[in-house]
Amino acid sequence: MNKFKLSLFLSLMVLILMIVFQTKNEDIKIQDLTGVKKILAFGDSLTYGKGAPSQSYPLQLQKLLSLEVINAGKSGESSSQGLNRLPSLLKNHKPDLVILCHGGNDLMQQTSKEVLKSNLVKMIKLSKESGARVLLVGVPNFKLIRFSTESLYKEVAEQENIMYEGDVLSYIENDRSLKSDRIHPNAKGYMLMAKAFSELIN
Repeated sequence: MNKFKLSLFLSLMVLILMIVFQTKNEDIKIQDLTGVKKILAFGDSLTYGKGAPSQSYPLQLQKLLSLEVINAGKSGESSSQGLNRLPSLLKNHKPDLVILCHGGNDLMQQTSKEVLKSNLVKMIKLSKESGARVLLVGVPNFKLIRFSTESLYKEVAEQENIMYEGDVLSYIENDRSLKSDRIHPNAKGYMLMAKAFSELIN
C-alpha cells in the first residue's frame, strides 16, 4: 500500500511539473514573439547556407513560417566583423526578431572567448535597442573531437534574458549524414535548423 501511494504521488508530481513547464514555455513564446513579421537571420556561413545555399535555413524557415526571413549570413566572418556589420542591417531592415548564429569562426581560430562573449552581448544589445527580439543559437566548438555547444552561449542567453536554442547545431555536427563537409550542414541539416527555430517562434 505504501509503495502504491508513493508511486501515485510521484506520478502526480511529474504531471504537475509537466503542466507548469508547458505553461511557462507558452507564456514565454506569447510574450516574446507577438507581432513578429520580419526576421533577420544574422551570422556567418552557417546562416548563409554554405554547402547548400539554395536550401539555407533562412530560406527554409521562411517557407515554414510564411514570414519574411532575411538571410544576412556572411561566410568566413568573425564576431568582431559581424558586430561592425550589424548596425546598418538593423537600420535598413528594421526586423522584429534577430536570429543570431555567430562565433564559429572565432572558435575555429581560437579567438579569446571573452572577446567572443563581449561581441555577442554587444550584438544582442544593438538588436534590442533597435526594437528587435533576439533568438541566440548555440554554436559548437569545432576544435573538439566531438562537437558540443560552447558553454558561453547559454551564459550569454541567460545574462541577457533572451530566447536560446543550444542543441540543434551540435546534433547536426555529430551526424555526418546531415553535413556537406566537416562543418557545414547539407539541405537536411539546414531543414533541421529551420524546424528547431520555427518551434520556438510558433
